[in-house]
Order: sequence, then C-alpha cells, then structure tokens
Amino acid sequence: MTCAVCEKPLDDCACPRGADGEVLLPQDQQVRVRRERRKGNKMATVVTGLDPVATDLKALLKELKNRCAAGGGVTADGLELQGDHRDKLVAVLKEMGYAAKAAGG
Repeated sequence: MTCAVCEKPLDDCACPRGADGEVLLPQDQQVRVRRERRKGNKMATVVTGLDPVATDLKALLKELKNRCAAGGGVTADGLELQGDHRDKLVAVLKEMGYAAKAAGG
C-alpha cells in the first residue's frame, strides 16, 4: 500500500498521522491560541487543538519558545507559553502551515 499524500510505501511514509492512522496535516488541525490570566496577575498564552500524535509537541514548543523568547511547557490541553504572545503565535503558526486562530478577548 502507498500513502495517498506522498505516494510512498506506508513503511517509508513520513506524513503526520493522527491516532486513527489517517494523515493529519497541519492545515487540517483546528488550532486556537488564547490568553489566560494566572496567579499573581501574570499572563500565559495557551495553544489548543493540536493533535498530540500527529504533531511533535516538544519540537513545536521549542520553536515557539525560541521565537517568543519565553518559557513554557506541554500541558494536557496543548502548549502553554509564559506571557502574552497570542498575536505573534497566531502569525508563527500560520507561517508553519497550521490553521491557527486567536480565541478569547
């Protein structure tokens, strides 16, 4: 069998796949970026809607932290960065091919 996207044999295919085994490209993921106020009146930016199987969350987090010069981590919901970086993250994620949208106010 061959992959429908890259037309390589499934053993050689490197296309991102979801938990169900179907190809899940970045533009097919409904990514939302929102701001949250944390303890001590500090801001955090939360990225949700990423498929944890099809997306290398640790590598993506590292890239986003470098672009925003901020700390952060992988959470159960997705990714979290310290500070208010919502607009910048939406632009960076769109540049990477994700269908990202700003959420919240």
